[in-house]
Amino acid sequence: MSTTVVPEGFRIYSENGAKLLLPDTNEAFLNPIQEFNRDLSVASIRVWSEQLNELRKKRWEEKQKRKGQGDRRPERKRQKVVTENPVEAASSESVPTAMSASHSKIPQFIPQRVVILEPLSATGLRSIRYAQEIPLVKHVIANDLSPAAIEIMERNVIFNGLGPEAPLSVECVEPDVPLVETAPLKCPPKSSLGKVRVNEGDACTLMYTHRAERQRVDVVDLDPYGTAAPFIDGAVQCVSDGGLLCVTCTDLSVLGSTNYPEKCFANYGGVPVKAEFCHEVALRLVLHAISTSAARYGRYIRPILSLSIDFYVRLFVQVFSAPVEVKKAFSKTAIYYVCSSCQSFHAQSFGRIVEKQNETSSNINLQYKVNSGPPVSPDCNECGGTYHVAGPMWSGSIHDKEFTGRLLQHIETHDNKYGTSPRMKGMVSLAHEEIDTPFYFTPAKISSFFHCTSPPLETVASALLNAGYPVSRSHACPGSLKTTATRAVIHDVFRSFIKDHPVKMENIKAGAPATVLLSKQPELQADFKRHPDVSALSKIKLVRYQQNPTSHWGPGTKAGGKKRKRDTEGEGSKGDETV
Repeated sequence: MSTTVVPEGFRIYSENGAKLLLPDTNEAFLNPIQEFNRDLSVASIRVWSEQLNELRKKRWEEKQKRKGQGDRRPERKRQKVVTENPVEAASSESVPTAMSASHSKIPQFIPQRVVILEPLSATGLRSIRYAQEIPLVKHVIANDLSPAAIEIMERNVIFNGLGPEAPLSVECVEPDVPLVETAPLKCPPKSSLGKVRVNEGDACTLMYTHRAERQRVDVVDLDPYGTAAPFIDGAVQCVSDGGLLCVTCTDLSVLGSTNYPEKCFANYGGVPVKAEFCHEVALRLVLHAISTSAARYGRYIRPILSLSIDFYVRLFVQVFSAPVEVKKAFSKTAIYYVCSSCQSFHAQSFGRIVEKQNETSSNINLQYKVNSGPPVSPDCNECGGTYHVAGPMWSGSIHDKEFTGRLLQHIETHDNKYGTSPRMKGMVSLAHEEIDTPFYFTPAKISSFFHCTSPPLETVASALLNAGYPVSRSHACPGSLKTTATRAVIHDVFRSFIKDHPVKMENIKAGAPATVLLSKQPELQADFKRHPDVSALSKIKLVRYQQNPTSHWGPGTKAGGKKRKRDTEGEGSKGDETV
Protein backbone atom coordinates (compact mmCIF):
# COMPACT_ATOMS: atom_id res chain seq x y z
CA MET A 1 0.00 0.00 0.00
CA SER A 2 1.50 3.33 -1.08
CA THR A 3 1.83 6.16 1.38
CA THR A 4 1.71 9.88 0.66
CA VAL A 5 4.89 11.76 1.45
CA VAL A 6 4.12 15.14 2.99
CA PRO A 7 6.83 17.77 2.44
CA GLU A 8 8.25 19.46 5.48
CA GLY A 9 6.30 22.54 6.50
CA PHE A 10 3.03 21.29 4.97
CA ARG A 11 -0.03 19.43 6.20
CA ILE A 12 -2.75 17.49 4.37
CA TYR A 13 -6.40 18.46 4.53
CA SER A 14 -8.82 15.82 3.17
CA GLU A 15 -12.43 16.37 2.13
CA ASN A 16 -14.25 13.56 0.34
CA GLY A 17 -11.76 12.42 -2.32
CA ALA A 18 -9.86 15.70 -2.52
CA LYS A 19 -6.59 16.26 -0.68
CA LEU A 20 -4.86 19.59 -0.18
CA LEU A 21 -1.28 20.37 0.70
CA LEU A 22 -1.49 23.43 2.93
CA PRO A 23 1.46 25.26 4.50
CA ASP A 24 1.71 25.32 8.28
CA THR A 25 1.86 29.10 8.17
CA ASN A 26 -1.12 31.42 7.69
CA GLU A 27 -0.48 31.81 3.95
CA ALA A 28 -3.48 29.59 3.23
CA PHE A 29 -6.59 29.48 5.38
CA LEU A 30 -9.45 27.02 5.03
CA ASN A 31 -12.64 26.87 7.09
CA PRO A 32 -13.82 23.28 7.68
CA ILE A 33 -17.36 24.44 8.46
CA GLN A 34 -17.75 25.43 4.81
CA GLU A 35 -17.71 21.75 3.85
CA PHE A 36 -21.53 21.99 3.88
CA ASN A 37 -21.38 24.77 1.30
CA ARG A 38 -19.09 22.73 -0.93
CA ASP A 39 -21.15 19.53 -0.53
CA LEU A 40 -24.32 21.39 -1.41
CA SER A 41 -22.66 23.02 -4.43
CA VAL A 42 -21.37 19.71 -5.78
CA ALA A 43 -24.80 18.10 -5.45
CA SER A 44 -26.64 21.09 -6.95
CA ILE A 45 -24.38 21.43 -10.00
CA ARG A 46 -24.52 17.68 -10.58
CA VAL A 47 -28.34 17.58 -10.47
CA TRP A 48 -28.57 20.69 -12.63
CA SER A 49 -26.21 19.23 -15.28
CA GLU A 50 -28.24 16.01 -15.41
CA GLN A 51 -31.46 17.97 -15.67
CA LEU A 52 -29.98 20.11 -18.44
CA ASN A 53 -28.91 17.08 -20.48
CA GLU A 54 -32.32 15.49 -20.09
CA LEU A 55 -33.86 18.60 -21.61
CA ARG A 56 -31.28 18.60 -24.41
CA LYS A 57 -31.89 14.91 -25.08
CA LYS A 58 -35.63 15.53 -25.33
CA ARG A 59 -35.05 18.31 -27.86
CA TRP A 60 -32.60 16.12 -29.78
CA GLU A 61 -35.13 13.28 -29.98
CA GLU A 62 -37.78 15.68 -31.27
CA LYS A 63 -35.34 16.94 -33.88
CA GLN A 64 -34.50 13.40 -34.97
CA LYS A 65 -38.20 12.64 -35.20
CA ARG A 66 -38.75 15.66 -37.43
CA LYS A 67 -35.80 14.58 -39.60
CA GLY A 68 -37.32 11.13 -39.99
CA GLN A 69 -40.63 12.61 -41.06
CA GLY A 70 -38.88 14.94 -43.49
CA ASP A 71 -37.08 12.03 -45.27
CA ARG A 72 -40.30 10.59 -46.69
CA ARG A 73 -40.60 13.00 -49.57
CA PRO A 74 -37.07 12.52 -50.96
CA GLU A 75 -37.56 8.78 -50.56
CA ARG A 76 -40.57 8.80 -52.89
CA LYS A 77 -38.56 10.81 -55.40
CA ARG A 78 -35.80 8.20 -55.32
CA GLN A 79 -38.36 5.47 -55.97
CA LYS A 80 -39.46 7.28 -59.15
CA VAL A 81 -35.86 7.43 -60.36
CA VAL A 82 -35.43 3.69 -59.76
CA THR A 83 -38.53 2.80 -61.80
CA GLU A 84 -37.35 4.93 -64.74
CA ASN A 85 -33.85 3.34 -64.88
CA PRO A 86 -34.04 -0.10 -63.21
CA VAL A 87 -30.70 -1.34 -64.61
CA GLU A 88 -28.71 1.44 -62.98
CA ALA A 89 -30.65 0.99 -59.77
CA ALA A 90 -29.93 -2.73 -59.63
CA SER A 91 -26.24 -2.22 -60.35
CA SER A 92 -25.91 0.47 -57.71
CA GLU A 93 -27.67 -1.64 -55.08
CA SER A 94 -25.47 -4.68 -55.81
CA VAL A 95 -22.20 -2.87 -54.84
CA PRO A 96 -21.96 -2.36 -51.06
CA THR A 97 -19.50 0.27 -49.94
CA ALA A 98 -18.05 1.31 -46.65
CA MET A 99 -19.53 4.77 -47.18
CA SER A 100 -23.12 3.41 -47.34
CA ALA A 101 -22.47 1.33 -44.23
CA SER A 102 -21.33 4.39 -42.35
CA HIS A 103 -24.53 6.26 -43.29
CA SER A 104 -26.68 3.41 -41.92
CA LYS A 105 -25.46 3.96 -38.36
CA ILE A 106 -28.17 4.91 -35.87
CA PRO A 107 -27.45 8.35 -34.35
CA GLN A 108 -27.03 8.45 -30.60
CA PHE A 109 -27.34 11.34 -28.18
CA ILE A 110 -24.03 12.43 -26.67
CA PRO A 111 -24.38 14.19 -23.29
CA GLN A 112 -22.85 17.64 -23.25
CA ARG A 113 -20.17 18.23 -20.65
CA VAL A 114 -20.15 21.53 -18.79
CA VAL A 115 -17.40 24.06 -18.17
CA ILE A 116 -17.21 25.59 -14.70
CA LEU A 117 -15.53 28.91 -13.90
CA GLU A 118 -14.48 29.73 -10.35
CA PRO A 119 -13.09 33.29 -10.49
CA LEU A 120 -11.97 33.30 -6.83
CA SER A 121 -10.42 29.90 -6.23
CA ALA A 122 -7.75 30.47 -3.56
CA THR A 123 -6.63 26.98 -2.43
CA GLY A 124 -8.53 25.33 -5.32
CA LEU A 125 -10.42 22.88 -3.10
CA ARG A 126 -13.81 23.68 -4.60
CA SER A 127 -12.55 23.39 -8.19
CA ILE A 128 -10.82 20.09 -7.42
CA ARG A 129 -13.98 18.66 -5.90
CA TYR A 130 -16.03 19.75 -8.91
CA ALA A 131 -13.61 18.01 -11.28
CA GLN A 132 -13.56 14.83 -9.20
CA GLU A 133 -17.19 14.43 -8.15
CA ILE A 134 -19.35 15.77 -11.00
CA PRO A 135 -19.43 13.26 -13.88
CA LEU A 136 -20.51 15.71 -16.60
CA VAL A 137 -17.71 18.22 -16.06
CA LYS A 138 -15.51 18.93 -19.08
CA HIS A 139 -13.03 21.10 -17.19
CA VAL A 140 -12.89 23.70 -14.43
CA ILE A 141 -11.20 27.10 -14.74
CA ALA A 142 -9.69 28.00 -11.35
CA ASN A 143 -8.66 31.65 -11.21
CA ASP A 144 -7.08 33.93 -8.63
CA LEU A 145 -5.13 37.17 -8.68
CA SER A 146 -2.74 36.30 -5.88
CA PRO A 147 0.57 34.66 -6.96
CA ALA A 148 0.65 32.82 -3.63
CA ALA A 149 -2.81 31.40 -4.35
CA ILE A 150 -1.73 30.30 -7.84
CA GLU A 151 1.28 28.49 -6.40
CA ILE A 152 -0.87 26.64 -3.89
CA MET A 153 -3.52 25.82 -6.50
CA GLU A 154 -1.04 24.42 -9.00
CA ARG A 155 0.51 22.28 -6.29
CA ASN A 156 -2.89 20.92 -5.19
CA VAL A 157 -4.12 20.30 -8.74
CA ILE A 158 -1.03 18.22 -9.53
CA PHE A 159 -1.25 16.53 -6.13
CA ASN A 160 -4.78 15.31 -7.03
CA GLY A 161 -3.81 14.18 -10.54
CA LEU A 162 -5.86 16.82 -12.35
CA GLY A 163 -3.03 18.85 -13.88
CA PRO A 164 -1.89 19.18 -17.49
CA GLU A 165 -0.47 16.18 -19.31
CA ALA A 166 2.82 16.26 -21.23
CA PRO A 167 2.52 16.52 -25.05
CA LEU A 168 3.17 13.40 -27.13
CA SER A 169 6.65 13.20 -28.67
CA VAL A 170 5.73 10.93 -31.61
CA GLU A 171 3.17 11.23 -34.38
CA CYS A 172 0.23 8.86 -34.24
CA VAL A 173 0.47 7.98 -37.97
CA GLU A 174 3.65 7.38 -39.94
CA PRO A 175 3.74 9.09 -43.36
CA ASP A 176 4.56 5.87 -45.29
CA VAL A 177 1.69 3.83 -43.84
CA PRO A 178 -1.49 4.09 -45.96
CA LEU A 179 -4.79 4.78 -44.26
CA VAL A 180 -7.42 2.02 -44.27
CA GLU A 181 -10.85 3.38 -45.19
CA THR A 182 -12.85 0.78 -43.27
CA ALA A 183 -10.83 1.19 -40.05
CA PRO A 184 -9.91 4.82 -39.45
CA LEU A 185 -7.22 5.44 -36.85
CA LYS A 186 -8.12 7.93 -34.13
CA CYS A 187 -5.20 10.07 -32.97
CA PRO A 188 -4.92 10.92 -29.28
CA PRO A 189 -4.60 14.62 -28.42
CA LYS A 190 -1.06 15.95 -28.53
CA SER A 191 -1.48 17.72 -25.21
CA SER A 192 -4.04 18.21 -22.46
CA LEU A 193 -4.53 21.26 -20.31
CA GLY A 194 -5.92 19.12 -17.50
CA LYS A 195 -9.34 18.92 -15.93
CA VAL A 196 -8.58 21.83 -13.59
CA ARG A 197 -6.98 24.73 -15.47
CA VAL A 198 -5.32 27.31 -13.26
CA ASN A 199 -5.38 30.93 -14.39
CA GLU A 200 -3.77 33.96 -12.77
CA GLY A 201 -5.62 37.21 -13.32
CA ASP A 202 -8.34 39.60 -12.26
CA ALA A 203 -11.70 37.90 -11.73
CA CYS A 204 -13.80 40.56 -13.49
CA THR A 205 -11.39 40.79 -16.43
CA LEU A 206 -11.53 37.02 -16.87
CA MET A 207 -15.34 36.96 -16.83
CA TYR A 208 -15.56 39.85 -19.30
CA THR A 209 -13.33 37.94 -21.74
CA HIS A 210 -15.99 35.20 -21.74
CA ARG A 211 -18.87 37.54 -22.62
CA ALA A 212 -19.03 36.44 -26.27
CA GLU A 213 -21.70 33.80 -26.84
CA ARG A 214 -19.24 31.14 -28.02
CA GLN A 215 -16.86 31.89 -25.15
CA ARG A 216 -19.42 31.59 -22.34
CA VAL A 217 -19.14 28.98 -19.60
CA ASP A 218 -21.93 26.81 -18.22
CA VAL A 219 -21.43 27.46 -14.49
CA VAL A 220 -19.99 30.45 -12.63
CA ASP A 221 -19.33 30.07 -8.90
CA LEU A 222 -18.78 33.27 -6.92
CA ASP A 223 -17.59 32.66 -3.37
CA PRO A 224 -15.72 35.75 -2.17
CA TYR A 225 -14.71 36.90 1.27
CA GLY A 226 -17.58 39.33 1.94
CA THR A 227 -19.87 40.65 -0.78
CA ALA A 228 -20.16 39.26 -4.31
CA ALA A 229 -21.58 42.55 -5.63
CA PRO A 230 -18.46 43.64 -7.64
CA PHE A 231 -18.47 40.36 -9.57
CA ILE A 232 -22.18 39.98 -10.39
CA ASP A 233 -22.12 42.15 -13.53
CA GLY A 234 -19.39 40.08 -15.17
CA ALA A 235 -20.92 36.79 -14.01
CA VAL A 236 -24.36 37.35 -15.56
CA GLN A 237 -22.70 38.12 -18.90
CA CYS A 238 -20.28 35.19 -19.13
CA VAL A 239 -22.68 32.39 -18.15
CA SER A 240 -24.35 30.54 -21.03
CA ASP A 241 -28.05 30.59 -21.83
CA GLY A 242 -29.73 28.42 -19.20
CA GLY A 243 -26.45 28.26 -17.29
CA LEU A 244 -26.07 28.21 -13.53
CA LEU A 245 -24.83 31.07 -11.39
CA CYS A 246 -23.81 30.18 -7.82
CA VAL A 247 -23.38 33.12 -5.44
CA THR A 248 -22.20 33.34 -1.83
CA CYS A 249 -22.32 36.53 0.25
CA THR A 250 -20.92 36.54 3.78
CA ASP A 251 -21.67 40.20 4.62
CA LEU A 252 -24.82 39.52 6.65
CA SER A 253 -24.00 42.44 8.93
CA VAL A 254 -24.86 44.57 5.86
CA LEU A 255 -27.65 42.44 4.39
CA GLY A 256 -29.35 41.32 7.60
CA SER A 257 -29.51 44.48 9.69
CA THR A 258 -30.06 48.22 9.42
CA ASN A 259 -26.60 49.04 10.75
CA TYR A 260 -25.27 49.90 7.29
CA PRO A 261 -28.25 50.71 5.03
CA GLU A 262 -26.13 52.98 2.82
CA LYS A 263 -23.63 50.16 2.22
CA CYS A 264 -26.40 47.70 1.42
CA PHE A 265 -27.90 50.10 -1.11
CA ALA A 266 -24.51 50.68 -2.71
CA ASN A 267 -23.84 46.93 -3.06
CA TYR A 268 -27.29 45.52 -3.82
CA GLY A 269 -29.49 48.47 -4.79
CA GLY A 270 -31.84 48.01 -1.85
CA VAL A 271 -32.30 48.75 1.85
CA PRO A 272 -32.50 45.94 4.47
CA VAL A 273 -34.98 45.61 7.32
CA LYS A 274 -34.75 45.21 11.07
CA ALA A 275 -37.10 42.28 11.65
CA GLU A 276 -37.02 38.60 12.50
CA PHE A 277 -37.32 37.71 8.80
CA CYS A 278 -34.16 39.68 7.94
CA HIS A 279 -32.40 36.55 6.62
CA GLU A 280 -35.00 36.03 3.92
CA VAL A 281 -34.78 39.73 3.10
CA ALA A 282 -31.04 39.23 2.62
CA LEU A 283 -31.73 36.50 0.04
CA ARG A 284 -34.20 38.69 -1.82
CA LEU A 285 -31.84 41.67 -1.87
CA VAL A 286 -29.10 39.60 -3.50
CA LEU A 287 -31.60 38.17 -6.02
CA HIS A 288 -32.67 41.73 -6.83
CA ALA A 289 -29.06 42.70 -7.55
CA ILE A 290 -28.61 39.68 -9.85
CA SER A 291 -31.93 40.28 -11.62
CA THR A 292 -31.29 43.96 -12.35
CA SER A 293 -27.73 43.23 -13.53
CA ALA A 294 -28.96 40.52 -15.91
CA ALA A 295 -31.84 42.66 -17.23
CA ARG A 296 -29.40 45.26 -18.58
CA TYR A 297 -28.18 42.68 -21.09
CA GLY A 298 -31.55 41.23 -22.10
CA ARG A 299 -31.34 38.36 -19.64
CA TYR A 300 -33.57 37.17 -16.83
CA ILE A 301 -33.09 34.86 -13.85
CA ARG A 302 -34.87 31.90 -12.33
CA PRO A 303 -33.83 31.08 -8.75
CA ILE A 304 -33.79 27.33 -8.16
CA LEU A 305 -32.42 27.26 -4.59
CA SER A 306 -31.81 30.13 -2.15
CA LEU A 307 -30.56 29.37 1.35
CA SER A 308 -29.60 31.37 4.41
CA ILE A 309 -26.87 29.36 6.15
CA ASP A 310 -25.05 30.26 9.36
CA PHE A 311 -23.19 33.52 8.62
CA TYR A 312 -23.80 33.70 4.84
CA VAL A 313 -26.33 33.26 2.04
CA ARG A 314 -25.95 30.81 -0.83
CA LEU A 315 -27.98 31.11 -4.04
CA PHE A 316 -28.28 28.97 -7.16
CA VAL A 317 -29.77 30.90 -10.08
CA GLN A 318 -30.32 30.02 -13.73
CA VAL A 319 -29.71 32.80 -16.28
CA PHE A 320 -31.60 32.92 -19.58
CA SER A 321 -31.55 35.24 -22.61
CA ALA A 322 -35.04 36.43 -23.53
CA PRO A 323 -35.87 40.15 -23.83
CA VAL A 324 -39.60 39.34 -23.62
CA GLU A 325 -39.17 37.76 -20.19
CA VAL A 326 -37.03 40.68 -19.03
CA LYS A 327 -40.14 42.85 -19.22
CA LYS A 328 -41.69 40.81 -16.40
CA ALA A 329 -38.83 41.54 -14.00
CA PHE A 330 -40.34 44.75 -12.68
CA SER A 331 -43.51 42.89 -11.63
CA LYS A 332 -41.28 40.62 -9.49
CA THR A 333 -39.67 43.58 -7.73
CA ALA A 334 -41.24 45.30 -4.73
CA ILE A 335 -40.61 47.52 -1.78
CA TYR A 336 -42.05 46.58 1.62
CA TYR A 337 -43.50 48.77 4.34
CA VAL A 338 -42.55 47.10 7.65
CA CYS A 339 -43.90 48.25 11.00
CA SER A 340 -41.11 48.99 13.45
CA SER A 341 -43.25 47.79 16.38
CA CYS A 342 -45.22 44.68 15.37
CA GLN A 343 -43.31 43.88 12.13
CA SER A 344 -46.46 43.81 10.00
CA PHE A 345 -45.48 44.21 6.35
CA HIS A 346 -47.19 45.31 3.15
CA ALA A 347 -45.84 44.85 -0.37
CA GLN A 348 -45.72 47.53 -3.04
CA SER A 349 -44.91 45.93 -6.40
CA PHE A 350 -43.24 48.13 -8.99
CA GLY A 351 -45.54 46.99 -11.78
CA ARG A 352 -48.30 44.65 -12.88
CA ILE A 353 -49.06 42.61 -15.98
CA VAL A 354 -52.50 42.80 -17.58
CA GLU A 355 -53.67 40.10 -19.99
CA LYS A 356 -55.90 41.24 -22.87
CA GLN A 357 -57.41 38.99 -25.52
CA ASN A 358 -57.36 40.19 -29.11
CA GLU A 359 -60.91 40.15 -30.50
CA THR A 360 -59.79 39.31 -34.03
CA SER A 361 -57.09 36.66 -33.49
CA SER A 362 -58.08 35.58 -29.93
CA ASN A 363 -54.41 35.84 -28.96
CA ILE A 364 -53.50 36.85 -25.42
CA ASN A 365 -51.49 40.07 -25.31
CA LEU A 366 -49.59 41.23 -22.26
CA GLN A 367 -49.64 44.84 -21.20
CA TYR A 368 -47.25 46.20 -18.60
CA LYS A 369 -48.68 48.78 -16.20
CA VAL A 370 -47.33 50.78 -13.29
CA ASN A 371 -48.85 50.32 -9.84
CA SER A 372 -50.53 52.89 -7.66
CA GLY A 373 -49.52 53.38 -4.05
CA PRO A 374 -48.69 53.46 -1.27
CA PRO A 375 -50.77 50.52 -0.01
CA VAL A 376 -50.71 51.67 3.63
CA SER A 377 -51.56 54.67 5.78
CA PRO A 378 -48.77 56.60 7.58
CA ASP A 379 -49.33 54.61 10.80
CA CYS A 380 -49.63 50.85 11.26
CA ASN A 381 -53.24 49.64 11.20
CA GLU A 382 -52.44 46.93 13.73
CA CYS A 383 -50.51 48.71 16.48
CA GLY A 384 -50.18 52.35 15.44
CA GLY A 385 -46.42 52.05 14.94
CA THR A 386 -44.24 53.67 12.30
CA TYR A 387 -43.58 52.06 8.95
CA HIS A 388 -40.04 51.70 7.64
CA VAL A 389 -39.32 51.15 3.94
CA ALA A 390 -37.30 48.11 2.85
CA GLY A 391 -36.16 47.25 -0.66
CA PRO A 392 -36.51 47.25 -3.56
CA MET A 393 -36.01 43.50 -3.51
CA TRP A 394 -36.98 40.34 -5.38
CA SER A 395 -40.61 39.39 -4.63
CA GLY A 396 -40.87 36.28 -6.81
CA SER A 397 -40.13 32.64 -5.99
CA ILE A 398 -36.80 31.85 -4.35
CA HIS A 399 -36.92 28.07 -4.93
CA ASP A 400 -37.87 25.79 -7.82
CA LYS A 401 -39.95 22.85 -6.60
CA GLU A 402 -38.88 20.50 -9.40
CA PHE A 403 -35.20 21.16 -8.80
CA THR A 404 -35.37 20.91 -4.99
CA GLY A 405 -37.30 17.66 -5.31
CA ARG A 406 -34.67 16.13 -7.58
CA LEU A 407 -31.87 17.46 -5.40
CA LEU A 408 -33.45 15.91 -2.31
CA GLN A 409 -33.79 12.58 -4.13
CA HIS A 410 -30.13 12.76 -5.16
CA ILE A 411 -28.99 13.44 -1.59
CA GLU A 412 -31.03 10.53 -0.23
CA THR A 413 -29.60 8.21 -2.89
CA HIS A 414 -25.97 9.34 -2.43
CA ASP A 415 -25.95 10.17 1.27
CA ASN A 416 -22.70 8.26 1.77
CA LYS A 417 -20.85 10.55 -0.67
CA TYR A 418 -21.28 13.75 1.35
CA GLY A 419 -19.90 14.35 4.80
CA THR A 420 -22.73 16.73 5.67
CA SER A 421 -25.58 14.76 4.06
CA PRO A 422 -27.85 14.83 7.17
CA ARG A 423 -27.85 18.62 7.22
CA MET A 424 -28.15 18.80 3.43
CA LYS A 425 -31.24 16.63 3.60
CA GLY A 426 -32.72 18.79 6.37
CA MET A 427 -32.10 22.14 4.67
CA VAL A 428 -33.25 21.03 1.21
CA SER A 429 -36.34 19.34 2.68
CA LEU A 430 -37.37 22.57 4.38
CA ALA A 431 -36.70 24.58 1.21
CA HIS A 432 -38.72 22.10 -0.85
CA GLU A 433 -41.70 22.31 1.50
CA GLU A 434 -41.70 26.13 1.78
CA ILE A 435 -44.80 27.78 0.35
CA ASP A 436 -44.24 30.49 -2.22
CA THR A 437 -44.90 33.61 -0.15
CA PRO A 438 -42.61 36.27 1.29
CA PHE A 439 -41.32 36.15 4.84
CA TYR A 440 -41.95 34.09 7.94
CA PHE A 441 -42.76 34.60 11.61
CA THR A 442 -42.13 32.83 14.90
CA PRO A 443 -44.83 32.40 17.58
CA ALA A 444 -42.33 33.47 20.21
CA LYS A 445 -41.80 36.85 18.49
CA ILE A 446 -45.51 37.51 17.98
CA SER A 447 -46.12 36.61 21.62
CA SER A 448 -43.59 39.23 22.69
CA PHE A 449 -45.68 41.89 20.93
CA PHE A 450 -48.73 40.85 22.96
CA HIS A 451 -46.77 40.17 26.18
CA CYS A 452 -48.48 36.78 26.36
CA THR A 453 -47.42 33.18 26.79
CA SER A 454 -46.02 31.72 23.60
CA PRO A 455 -48.31 29.04 22.14
CA PRO A 456 -46.79 25.85 20.72
CA LEU A 457 -45.85 25.88 17.05
CA GLU A 458 -48.36 23.16 16.20
CA THR A 459 -51.16 25.08 17.94
CA VAL A 460 -50.64 28.17 15.79
CA ALA A 461 -50.22 26.07 12.65
CA SER A 462 -53.46 24.17 13.36
CA ALA A 463 -55.40 27.41 13.84
CA LEU A 464 -54.18 28.77 10.49
CA LEU A 465 -54.83 25.48 8.68
CA ASN A 466 -58.33 25.24 10.14
CA ALA A 467 -58.97 28.79 8.88
CA GLY A 468 -58.02 27.70 5.34
CA TYR A 469 -54.49 29.12 5.09
CA PRO A 470 -51.56 26.91 3.98
CA VAL A 471 -48.63 26.68 6.38
CA SER A 472 -45.02 25.51 6.07
CA ARG A 473 -41.73 25.81 7.88
CA SER A 474 -38.90 28.11 6.81
CA HIS A 475 -35.30 26.99 6.40
CA ALA A 476 -33.99 30.41 7.44
CA CYS A 477 -35.04 30.32 11.10
CA PRO A 478 -35.78 27.49 13.57
CA GLY A 479 -39.29 27.49 14.99
CA SER A 480 -40.63 29.64 12.16
CA LEU A 481 -43.77 29.42 10.02
CA LYS A 482 -44.67 30.71 6.56
CA THR A 483 -48.29 31.30 5.57
CA THR A 484 -50.39 33.24 3.10
CA ALA A 485 -52.43 34.70 5.95
CA THR A 486 -52.05 38.41 6.62
CA ARG A 487 -50.62 39.73 9.85
CA ALA A 488 -54.13 40.80 10.85
CA VAL A 489 -55.25 37.15 10.69
CA ILE A 490 -52.18 35.98 12.62
CA HIS A 491 -52.86 38.59 15.30
CA ASP A 492 -56.47 37.35 15.55
CA VAL A 493 -55.16 33.84 16.19
CA PHE A 494 -53.13 35.15 19.11
CA ARG A 495 -56.05 37.20 20.43
CA SER A 496 -58.13 34.02 20.46
CA PHE A 497 -55.34 32.23 22.28
CA ILE A 498 -55.13 35.04 24.87
CA LYS A 499 -58.79 34.49 25.80
CA ASP A 500 -57.77 31.20 27.40
CA HIS A 501 -54.36 32.51 28.53
CA PRO A 502 -54.95 36.05 29.84
CA VAL A 503 -52.28 38.72 29.84
CA LYS A 504 -51.33 40.65 32.97
CA MET A 505 -52.17 44.19 31.91
CA GLU A 506 -50.37 45.70 34.89
CA ASN A 507 -47.09 44.67 33.30
CA ILE A 508 -47.78 46.69 30.14
CA LYS A 509 -47.01 50.40 30.00
CA ALA A 510 -49.76 52.81 28.99
CA GLY A 511 -49.59 53.73 25.32
CA ALA A 512 -47.39 50.76 24.41
CA PRO A 513 -48.09 49.01 21.07
CA ALA A 514 -49.25 45.96 23.04
CA THR A 515 -52.20 47.91 24.43
CA VAL A 516 -53.38 48.72 20.91
CA LEU A 517 -53.00 45.09 19.82
CA LEU A 518 -54.90 43.82 22.85
CA SER A 519 -57.68 46.39 22.60
CA LYS A 520 -58.91 45.01 19.28
CA GLN A 521 -61.48 42.23 19.17
CA PRO A 522 -60.62 39.29 16.89
CA GLU A 523 -62.58 39.15 13.65
CA LEU A 524 -61.50 35.53 13.23
CA GLN A 525 -62.40 33.05 15.96
CA ALA A 526 -59.50 30.63 15.77
CA ASP A 527 -60.04 26.88 15.99
CA PHE A 528 -57.09 25.32 17.80
CA LYS A 529 -58.17 21.73 17.19
CA ARG A 530 -55.19 19.74 15.92
CA HIS A 531 -55.17 19.67 12.12
CA PRO A 532 -54.11 16.43 10.35
CA ASP A 533 -51.55 18.26 8.20
CA VAL A 534 -49.67 19.54 11.24
CA SER A 535 -47.84 16.24 11.60
CA ALA A 536 -46.14 16.92 8.25
CA LEU A 537 -44.34 19.90 9.78
CA SER A 538 -42.37 17.67 12.15
CA LYS A 539 -42.61 14.21 10.62
CA ILE A 540 -38.83 13.93 10.21
CA LYS A 541 -36.16 14.84 12.70
CA LEU A 542 -34.23 17.22 10.47
CA VAL A 543 -30.66 18.30 11.11
CA ARG A 544 -30.28 21.97 10.31
CA TYR A 545 -27.09 22.81 12.20
CA GLN A 546 -24.12 20.51 12.05
CA GLN A 547 -21.82 20.15 15.03
CA ASN A 548 -18.86 22.48 15.27
CA PRO A 549 -15.80 20.83 13.73
CA THR A 550 -13.47 22.54 16.19
CA SER A 551 -13.79 24.59 19.34
CA HIS A 552 -14.05 28.38 18.98
CA TRP A 553 -14.84 28.09 15.27
CA GLY A 554 -16.13 30.96 13.15
CA PRO A 555 -15.66 32.72 9.81
CA GLY A 556 -11.94 32.87 10.59
CA THR A 557 -9.41 35.61 10.17
CA LYS A 558 -8.27 36.69 6.75
CA ALA A 559 -5.09 34.90 5.74
CA GLY A 560 -1.94 36.95 6.20
CA GLY A 561 0.92 35.50 4.26
CA LYS A 562 3.52 37.68 2.65
CA LYS A 563 2.83 41.39 2.33
CA ARG A 564 2.38 42.57 -1.22
CA LYS A 565 2.40 45.94 -2.89
CA ARG A 566 -0.90 47.75 -3.17
CA ASP A 567 -1.01 47.72 -6.97
CA THR A 568 -0.82 43.93 -7.05
CA GLU A 569 -3.43 43.20 -4.39
CA GLY A 570 -6.53 41.39 -5.51
CA GLU A 571 -9.28 39.03 -4.60
CA GLY A 572 -7.17 36.20 -3.23
CA SER A 573 -9.38 35.73 -0.19
CA LYS A 574 -12.49 33.68 0.23
CA GLY A 575 -14.95 32.87 2.96
CA ASP A 576 -14.22 29.15 2.93
CA GLU A 577 -10.74 28.98 1.41
CA THR A 578 -8.51 32.02 1.45
CA VAL A 579 -4.94 32.85 0.71
